[in-house]
Amino acid sequence: MSDELDILARFPQGRVVCLGDIMLDRYVYGRVDRISPEAPIPVIAVEREAAMLGGVGNVARNVASLGGTAGLLATIGDDEAGREVLRLISEEERIEPDLITDIGRATTVKTRFVAGAQQLLRADQEVALPLSGESVDAIVEAAREDMANAGVIVLSDYAKGCLSDNVLQAIIGTARDMGLPVIVDPKSADFSRYSGATMIKPNLKELALATGMPCGTDAEVLDAATEALAHANADAILVTRSQAGMTLVMRAPSGEGIEAHHFPARALEVFDVSGAGDTVLATLGLAIAAGADLPQAAAIANAAAGLVVAKIGTAVVYPGELTHALHAADVNKADQKICTLTEALDRVERWRAQGQSVGFTNGCFDLIHPGHLSLLRQSRAECDRLVVGLNSDSSVKLLKGESRPLQGELARALVLASLEDVDMVVIFSDETPLTLISTLKPDVLVKGADYTVETVVGADIVQANGGRVVLAELVAGQSTTNTIARMTGS
Repeated sequence: MSDELDILARFPQGRVVCLGDIMLDRYVYGRVDRISPEAPIPVIAVEREAAMLGGVGNVARNVASLGGTAGLLATIGDDEAGREVLRLISEEERIEPDLITDIGRATTVKTRFVAGAQQLLRADQEVALPLSGESVDAIVEAAREDMANAGVIVLSDYAKGCLSDNVLQAIIGTARDMGLPVIVDPKSADFSRYSGATMIKPNLKELALATGMPCGTDAEVLDAATEALAHANADAILVTRSQAGMTLVMRAPSGEGIEAHHFPARALEVFDVSGAGDTVLATLGLAIAAGADLPQAAAIANAAAGLVVAKIGTAVVYPGELTHALHAADVNKADQKICTLTEALDRVERWRAQGQSVGFTNGCFDLIHPGHLSLLRQSRAECDRLVVGLNSDSSVKLLKGESRPLQGELARALVLASLEDVDMVVIFSDETPLTLISTLKPDVLVKGADYTVETVVGADIVQANGGRVVLAELVAGQSTTNTIARMTGS
């Protein structure tokens, strides 16, 4: 089971404080059979209506649906919509609310008219006013108390007034003092308002507005996110890019340079993007509360986004759905690790541009045994990214005889690629991996201690380029040949 699935299993122990603008999402469903005689507009025959928690309420609802516990902090008006929000929260078992009624504000209501899978119109009822001084004091005090028992705080900014500058400064400062991660879904074009946040999660439009930079290509998004990272004084920027997936730009764990990760879009069908950002924010928060690092949290949130946009309305994602999606992602991820030499060179160059070291080892890997796992684990410990050169079927026959390999090259490659320690697999048909090594020029070359540095193929090339040759410790009695001999009794 992958690390992401292990993290998902810990979701029920996670507690997320959700603070921000809450609203009531109303849906009016019906059918359209004709155009109005009064104007060229469709006439919807209403069949049913529904109400759901929106804004930060939908973030909390997603945390709860994924099995976590959400502390929900927000303000509502003294009105019918506010009472409807309270009623909806009371139906949720894993949401612990602390809502503050601000007499001078109305509860935001968004009403969507939907025919079939098509949203025809949205009507908003809102007044975006700053909180009263009393409400600011109350929400900051409540947040400080709630954060003491949480693993992360997420801030959902819909620019309705809840997350004013003084609230943001107080909450982010307190969280930092407590060592609590802070994730922000921004609305303001001035990311410096969120200074000190662990992660800021803009979409493409928000990133472009905040930086004044183009965001059409991967390279442009990377440049803009790097600029936003510096301006916001944050640890990471996660850009949601609709059909292009997500891009995570973060400060490297070493503290020097920038590290980038891209996550392709996972959605097979897109019916409704309403609330998709809330799902991403909730999943990020819960994953981090469950012990995920930022790339792991982004990968899980990307899978959740692919699920929720295939649903209609302000929907949520459930653990079983996400587990299935992550299982499928494991297979896809393994497939993506298997590269041609040309693809491998391109990927290695990108890793190096990000300041990452590249290691290389090779073998037949016919039947994976503890000796193989030890070699791969030791190899990965010597570098940031590990490339494995895999002998093709014809190459194995040259080395081991006509009875080998027991498994075809694609099966062997897929098994290797499914291992966490392996970042890339390249199949080669020569008797030795000399061409691979001379092309990729790894920083570290690893072979078993049954070799000497002088007998390791490609050692001279690696050393001439300033790299290292490492001889890994062997696991006694472990070899594919011995395993086959025991199986056949020979």
